[in-house]
Amino acid sequence: MTDLTTDTDPTPGLFTQLADLGRILRTVRSGRRILWLIGGLVAVIAVTAAAQILLNAWNQPFYDALTRKDFPAFVVQLGVFAVLAGGLLALNVGQLWLDQTLKLTLRRGIFTALLHDWMRPGQALRLSRAGRIGENPDQRLQADVDGLADLSVALGVGLFQAGLLLFSFVGVLWHHSDGLSVSILGRAVEIPGFMVWCALFYAGLASWLSWRVGRPLVAMSAERAAREADFRFEIVRVSEAAEAITLERGERVEARRIKASFARLVEVIHGVIRATVGLTWVTAGSGWFNTVAPILAAAPFYFSTDMTIGELMLVVGAFNQVQGALRWFINNFAGIANWRAILHRVMTFHRALRDLAREDCAAQPDRIRRDGAEGGVEIEGLSIVTPYVSVRLAEDPIRLAPGDRLLLKGSSGSGKTILFRTLAGLWDRGAGRIAMPQAGAVMYLPTRAYVPPGRLIDVLGYPHSAAHFPRPEVEAALQTVGLGHLMASLDVDEHWERLLSESEKHCVSFARVILNRPEWLVMDDTLPQLDPEARARIVTLLKGPLAHLGLIDIGNGGTPHGVFTRTVEIIAGEGVASAEVRA
Repeated sequence: MTDLTTDTDPTPGLFTQLADLGRILRTVRSGRRILWLIGGLVAVIAVTAAAQILLNAWNQPFYDALTRKDFPAFVVQLGVFAVLAGGLLALNVGQLWLDQTLKLTLRRGIFTALLHDWMRPGQALRLSRAGRIGENPDQRLQADVDGLADLSVALGVGLFQAGLLLFSFVGVLWHHSDGLSVSILGRAVEIPGFMVWCALFYAGLASWLSWRVGRPLVAMSAERAAREADFRFEIVRVSEAAEAITLERGERVEARRIKASFARLVEVIHGVIRATVGLTWVTAGSGWFNTVAPILAAAPFYFSTDMTIGELMLVVGAFNQVQGALRWFINNFAGIANWRAILHRVMTFHRALRDLAREDCAAQPDRIRRDGAEGGVEIEGLSIVTPYVSVRLAEDPIRLAPGDRLLLKGSSGSGKTILFRTLAGLWDRGAGRIAMPQAGAVMYLPTRAYVPPGRLIDVLGYPHSAAHFPRPEVEAALQTVGLGHLMASLDVDEHWERLLSESEKHCVSFARVILNRPEWLVMDDTLPQLDPEARARIVTLLKGPLAHLGLIDIGNGGTPHGVFTRTVEIIAGEGVASAEVRA
């Protein structure tokens, strides 16, 4: 399968990714709720901005009362402050609730859409073969979606709030900084809105420096997320394979692998640290200077006019609000870089899933054709290609009637597993035609049995719910495959893949066969994975209660006598080296 996209791909652009995100949210149930929450936030922020204007205007009468030592006026202004502060407190609490609820709703919407696309039939497997974009989908669905929702709301709210404050206070600052004149060539020139121009120049210079210094953080953040995922995968892999590693005494080798993965992560983090330190010189430096900047800018007014302390504090407050709004980009540059990186990772993941779905629907050359069949199985002109081995069958065509039993026999390395995957529809590189009954009429048993976590009764009914099968039937199936000792544990919620032996896991699979009653069973050398007692029991089952079952087994011929009525040899050849083919 073609390597669709990688995290370092510079395309698509920001606006294209935002449009994709908007389309995702329009398709989920929570889309309308998200709009209502955004509307509520906008209203609360607007009222908060109005209250902050009133609070800023409160500075003048309060400080003038202090200057005049007017105690009654001072008490009145304290009461005004209490009312304004109480209202702002209630607004802040309401904004917090709306903010957190919007983050959760946005995360749920994005996650639901991505999970739906990822869990389409065969999609997760196709994605795993699609190159780097298919690595660590857990990171995309958990950490990246969480980060995208959190940062999108935080930055969006912050930007809107900054824009509203700028719009609200720039008029106040302009009005109170009128009247300053400077002498140019002996002529007095008045500069309208002097303080506004000072704030714009200062914030513009600091924003430009932040962008220049911090721009590399976008790519570095994306690379760091990818390497964090690789590092976590190595740790999880070792944890899951702890028993095998202990038996092979491979702890040192695995420790070296984990250390190497961590070293690659540390290398990227060092780059992030250097870029962040450079950005901090700009952001922190401008922040400290901002303490005296409004007073320095207002000093000409204060010393050349009859401006009072109260008016000075009002102008300083308005300057700080305007400056704070204009500094939003500076203060949030690191967060913006991280948001851009996460948005890119999530949207490239979404695009890869969408492209895979289109690729699956489109007719492509060099693919094995799959058709439906009424009851029987047909295999014609089958030729399978992989980079390592090519596979064909000694007989052609092969036509099986309901109840027929075929052994496809091959030695080790002859491509038995890839033949199993091809029959199951998990591999389609090659030529020829396979006609199988509808999906519900066929069950596939791979070499390694899959046992999901959960209650044992749910495991036996998988992928159906426990209510799909009557409990007595489940208990009878468990008894038939020799797992009657687990009867008391049917309602126990456990990680059964860790508790059951390999033979017991396969017995669970055969219990599912009994419950589902398929017309056909396709096995990948499954019977040799059972211990002798369990194998004898399953062979008796296949010859007795399941004698009507059509059977295709892909193995080396070690199956007990009398199970199969026909044998066809597997013929292996050299692989086909092609970038388009991935195992």
